[in-house]
Formats: sequence, C-alpha cells, structure tokens
Amino acid sequence: MPAAVSSITALLSSVLVLIAGNGLINTLVPLRAKLEGFPDLAIGLLGSGYFAGMLAGTLAAPALIARAGYIRAFSAFVAGAVVVSLVYPMAVQPAVWVGLRYAIGFLFSGFYAVIEAWLSDKSSDADRGRVYALYQVVSYGATAAGQEILAFVDPRSAALFSVTAGLFALAMLPMAFTQAEPPPKPRTVSLRLPWLWATAPVAAVASFAIGCANGSFWALVPVYGLSLGLDAGRVAGFITAVIVGTALALYPVGRLSDRADRRIVLIGFAGVGALAEVALALGSALPYGMVCALGFAVGTTTMVLYTLAVSHANDRAGPLHAVTVSSGMLFLYCAGAILAPVLASVLMARFGSTALFWQNGATHAALAVFALWRVGVRRRGTALRRTPTLGEIEPGRG
Repeated sequence: MPAAVSSITALLSSVLVLIAGNGLINTLVPLRAKLEGFPDLAIGLLGSGYFAGMLAGTLAAPALIARAGYIRAFSAFVAGAVVVSLVYPMAVQPAVWVGLRYAIGFLFSGFYAVIEAWLSDKSSDADRGRVYALYQVVSYGATAAGQEILAFVDPRSAALFSVTAGLFALAMLPMAFTQAEPPPKPRTVSLRLPWLWATAPVAAVASFAIGCANGSFWALVPVYGLSLGLDAGRVAGFITAVIVGTALALYPVGRLSDRADRRIVLIGFAGVGALAEVALALGSALPYGMVCALGFAVGTTTMVLYTLAVSHANDRAGPLHAVTVSSGMLFLYCAGAILAPVLASVLMARFGSTALFWQNGATHAALAVFALWRVGVRRRGTALRRTPTLGEIEPGRG
C-alpha cells in the first residue's frame, strides 16, 4: 500500500485541486443562475446538460487517451475546462450555460477516465479497494473545500469563475512534473458495454443502480427535507451527515473489500443501506436527530458502493482495460443519474416526498439480490475448476 500511494501522490494532488474547482462551479452555476432569474426549467437543464456531456465523454475519451497518452490528454482536458470556466460570465444566457455545462461534463468524463485508469495501473487486487477509497476521500474533501470558497466571494462576481479556472489550471502542475511512469496506452478505444457485462456483470448493474440512487438523492433530497418541515439549515445538516458518513466509511470499506470478495461486501452494504432508506421513508415523524442518524447510515453504506463496484470491475479486467472499464461504468452511472430522478419526481408528486427513499431502497435491495444471485452462479460455475487468473476470466461469470 505505501508503494501504491507514493506512485499516485502527484495524481491525488491534481485531483484535490481539480475537484475543488469542480465543487465550486457545480454549486456556483445553479446559484448564479437563480440570482440571474433563469427559469426553473433552465436551471434543471443545467444538471441534465452536465450528465449528458459525461455520457458523450465516455464515448470519446478512450480514443482521445489512446491517441495522446494520459498526461497529454489530461492537459488537453484541463485547457478545455479553463476556457469553459472563463466563458460563463461573458455570456449569461440559459442556452449558453446549458452548453457550457455539457462541455464541462464531457471534459470531466475524460478526467475520470484518466484518474481511474492511473489508479488501476498503480494498484493491485490486494490494495485496490483502499487506493480507490483514498481517492474518494480526497474527492469528497476537495468538493467540500471548493464550496466553502462561496462564503468569501459574492456569487454575483465574475471573480469566482476566474478562481475556478485558476484551480483547474493548477491541477495540471503535479501531473506535468510527476516522475511516476504513466499507465500504458489503453488497448481498446471504444465504449464496450457488452464486454463490461461479460467481464463483470455485478459491477455493470451496480454502476447503473448506483447512478439511479445517487442521481435521485442529490437532485431531490432538498425536496424531501423541506417536506418534513425542515428549514434550509437543517436540510444542509442532513446532507452533511450523509457526506460525513461517506467520508468516514470509505477507507475502512476499501480495506475490508481488499480482504474479502468485493461482491459480498457490496451485498452487505447495499442491503443495510436499503433498510436505512426504508426507515427514512417510514419515519416522516422522526426527530431531527434520528433523521440525521439515518442519513449518516445511508452515507456509510450506499454512498461507498461505487468504489466497490469499480474496484471489482478492474480486478476482473486488468490494468490494460482500465479506460474501457472507467468509460463503461461512467456511462451506466450517468444513464441512471439522468433517468431515475425523473421517475422519482413523478413518484414524489403522486405519493409524497418519502417516495424518494422508497425508490432508492428498492434499487439497493434489487442490487443486493442480483449480486447475491451472481455470487451463486459464480460459485457453481467454478466448483469443478481452479480459480482463473485475470487473463483467463470466463465472460459472464463475474
């Protein structure tokens, strides 16, 4: 593990600054849009544009990385993000901003492909869970730090967009001067969902399910909180409880998954998370402290699942396919994050705001059942043969 950390120090330094910038602009854009009087529909489309851009990026990123290599591709994505950030205050129009959000989503899809491929190459099956967990801890901390910048500068000021551009530009420096050897160029240069399904079906289904649940949660949890009669401060407190739970659980969960079948760990955490979500759905009259405690439980269980899924997929695929894995997982995640909030909003309008956690609880329960079934299939299929190596994994048995 220490050797793995030393080989990704520059990458994590870049991630820290890069995600701080993204955390700032992700909060700044809808806030500034509201202050500028954008229609609610337009503000909603800003989020859709971001995920649509990420979907498009999963199709293009592998080829771009294969052509330019990891460090040069990262540099190109940084340059694009800097330019996009500086355009916002020059063209304060809903249609333009939706397009800019699409562009940022596209670029961050490339960033994530580079980051996750690098992490996969510098880790092994024995420590991959902890390496990915460390990356997620850095990401959560950077996101929180980036948002705190809003407390010091008027959101109406163009200066915040310049700060964002500066953070993005700074993210290139650690990567430019790193002495770590970059991963080999990806062997495949296209999105291959059937291959991902054949290699690691649990990871593929988990990615879509996690996108459904997380996309719905982050889009609609303020509505849930307000429906309970919470003021904005208490809604923020509930969300903070979820984030703190996630940050505290990531590394221990990663360590646990390095010592056990990651699918078994995923089954346990998805199942417990589903129970916590059902409790939130049933407990509309619970005291605020209990609501926050359940939010903490949701964070420690459901918000760590993507790390388990992507680690499992990379275990199966091997480092030469890391970009293909990252692109496929991100595509499925974004698809779920785009589609599920629409269904959740319909259910909430029809059955009340607790439908959010009924839907998410059902999603995580279904994921746990599917993963349990796949573990059974795997064990029956390997009972009479030795355990395969990474290069010998039989498609469809993951």
